[in-house]
Amino acid sequence: MRPPISLARNVSRALAVVCMMGLLAAPVGANSAGRLAFDFDTGNAIREVAIPAQHDLFLTTVSASDVSLVLRHTVMLNNAWFDATAPYHPTAVGVASRLGRRPPEERVTHRQRNIAILYATYRLLNSQLPQFRQQWREMLLSVGLNPDDNSQDLTTPVGIGNRAGNAVVASRLHDGMNQLGDEGGRKYNRQPYADYLGYVPVNTADTIRDPARWQPNVVTTGNGIFRVQEFVTPQWSVTRPYSYRSPAEFTVPPPANSDPATNPGGYRRQTDEVLAISAGLNDQRKILAEHFDDKFRSLPTTVTHLADTRGYSLDQFIAHNFLVNMASFDAGIATWHFKRRYDAVRPFTAIRYLYGNRAVTAWGGPGRGTVNDIKGSEWRSYMNTADHPEYPSASATICAAHAQASRRITGTDQLGQTVTVARGTSVIEPGITPAADLTLGPWHTWTQWSQECGQARLFGGVHFRDAVTAAQTLGTGVGDRAHAFVVAHLEGRAGPPS
Repeated sequence: MRPPISLARNVSRALAVVCMMGLLAAPVGANSAGRLAFDFDTGNAIREVAIPAQHDLFLTTVSASDVSLVLRHTVMLNNAWFDATAPYHPTAVGVASRLGRRPPEERVTHRQRNIAILYATYRLLNSQLPQFRQQWREMLLSVGLNPDDNSQDLTTPVGIGNRAGNAVVASRLHDGMNQLGDEGGRKYNRQPYADYLGYVPVNTADTIRDPARWQPNVVTTGNGIFRVQEFVTPQWSVTRPYSYRSPAEFTVPPPANSDPATNPGGYRRQTDEVLAISAGLNDQRKILAEHFDDKFRSLPTTVTHLADTRGYSLDQFIAHNFLVNMASFDAGIATWHFKRRYDAVRPFTAIRYLYGNRAVTAWGGPGRGTVNDIKGSEWRSYMNTADHPEYPSASATICAAHAQASRRITGTDQLGQTVTVARGTSVIEPGITPAADLTLGPWHTWTQWSQECGQARLFGGVHFRDAVTAAQTLGTGVGDRAHAFVVAHLEGRAGPPS
């Protein structure tokens, strides 16, 4: 294992440490003139300005479990921050840009980097979320910066930030995700992020034509409106990764137990295991499932913990966060590649297929506990079933990539994290679960953390065990590629920008 990376030894440690997107940080107060009381020399613009300005607005456009859209947004933000600060690093080069090297005296305080970060953020957000353009202007105005300053001067942090943000935007407009809705030759009434690959499920929401294949579920919020799922962003499977050329470079064998025609015993065993886990749910398992399902809650807290306990510099924080976001994004692309290939059945379909209207023993729904008279056709997983095929598990792959990349950049498997969850704060069973304050962990190592992430998908009832096992191998391989990619850019030996 490589030794830990030393990043910008001569810069002061950041006074404020943030998570993957700074989601645990609170905004600073405003001064008497209405501006944020932000200190450019010692502050952290990511934590104190950029994230408070955009986090809640972003969550009005997606949910925390919309993994493909969440990770594309977060990796582009982190890419912009990495590229905007690379000129102030002793050796680093940007991923989407080459903006030169600034003299060491500009690294003594955080001022230049903070300004560059905010302008890069501004350019990125105006591309990703243009409907909030006025709010992004207010973000810069709140700290005394001019949103109309379009400087391209690479001797100034404004010019560096503008160039970095625009470069990341340009590099990703046609990366395969269909951000502009024009893939497939669509000219009018464009539909951003729409499928242009023509995926059509074998099964319908009402009919199981092939019990080995994915079935769209019918979802509702209890308001009388019902929606049939569609495979969300299947084109993520052909989106350009950062750290490898093609997902075909990885090997994921077909699921061994997903076809009752060829392996009826394995199909029934894996389905009955899901039912047994459902019947044995307790508060610890429920909250673990919820924790890892929410990518804003589970992924960021690990790097926040390390930054707090190990005293990361601002450069170290930016590098580690870009690494884990990029590892997660690339892991998702590979996962989607194999999800499309295998199009595997989810547990809820297998239970309906095998048990129909016969009674099974399982969790009976929010607040009902374990019951023994629920029909197979009425069973639901504890966590909401995501709108994409089952194999391999996306969450388990992403956690494995996140963990492996972190092992490599820190040089150790040690993590030492716990998360405390207040009583009654469950999303699925609010006011009921957990019955008392509950602690997740301690995750002494990344290995423990990654394994529990995988187990959480079983507790949530959304995956079979084979999907978790395959995911952990895939994610580890992607984590290694991501680490090599970031190290090459930190050490200034990367190839041309993307």
